Amino acid sequence: MQKMITIIGPTASGKTSLAVAVASSFNGEIISADSRQVYRRMDIGTGKDLNEYQNAGKKIAYHLIDICEPGTKYNLFEYQRDFLAAYYQIIERNKRPVLCGGTGLYVESVLGSYQLSPVPQNPTLRKSLEGKSIEELTGILEKLKQQNNSTMHNKTDVDSAQRAIRAIEIETYNLLNPTSERAFPQLESLLIGVHVDRDTRRKRISERLKFRLENGMIEEIKGLLQEGIPADNLLYYGLEYKYVTDHVIGNISYKEMYDRLEIAIHQFAKRQMTWFRGMERRGFHIHWVEGTLPMEEKLKEIKRLTDN
Repeated sequence: MQKMITIIGPTASGKTSLAVAVASSFNGEIISADSRQVYRRMDIGTGKDLNEYQNAGKKIAYHLIDICEPGTKYNLFEYQRDFLAAYYQIIERNKRPVLCGGTGLYVESVLGSYQLSPVPQNPTLRKSLEGKSIEELTGILEKLKQQNNSTMHNKTDVDSAQRAIRAIEIETYNLLNPTSERAFPQLESLLIGVHVDRDTRRKRISERLKFRLENGMIEEIKGLLQEGIPADNLLYYGLEYKYVTDHVIGNISYKEMYDRLEIAIHQFAKRQMTWFRGMERRGFHIHWVEGTLPMEEKLKEIKRLTDN
């Protein structure tokens, strides 16, 4: 069985292009670890860049992208289930799984063998949380996490009231219902982190945001609304979908949307790095490679690490 290679990094670090090159070089297929790229027709705002999944004219197979309808709420339990199905399919084909994404919770749930149960909705709890601010909800969540000794639900993953309420629901359920009965296999993986310095990252984020807004992101969100997907459901997905939807429905001006979204993405990238540093403190050994190096040098370093 070929050892999995996992590639993580903040948004705009170049992890997807590296994963494609790794999959091409190591006879692999990519499993996405992105909590929003699972949704169909949410392409520009989630940065799928599906045209990147080829190398030297060769298509690279990918999994867990475009598997859900917009408006639904995909969760961590479902991700683990779908990850394992994809992982075993890849292994059966005698290919190497390459896990790639910036959703730290998804990556850690797989590499840390989190044991989870499907968590039903709790209408009574939801009713009691209605009307609370994101700050109040975050405070409640932090107390529950302390009680559960939980590392789940970092601020990266609860950037709206809806997400925070769902996180509280899950932590409350886990407090009352131990989840040790669900096993998740221990998987071996080489863990690669793509590092880019703060200034380079900020420049890339700003340039990419401008490009996406000029090349269909607003139209994409208008199309989703025209399909009948409620604005509140799009707001739930955060970042681009939160701020651009607010602009499209007339709550904020274009300039306000742009300025607030740019700040939010920079903050998001910072929180991603905070999560990855937390993973290191929790015992995950991340081999950091410099994102601005030529691809050949990054691949050479990863090959060296796989040979050790």
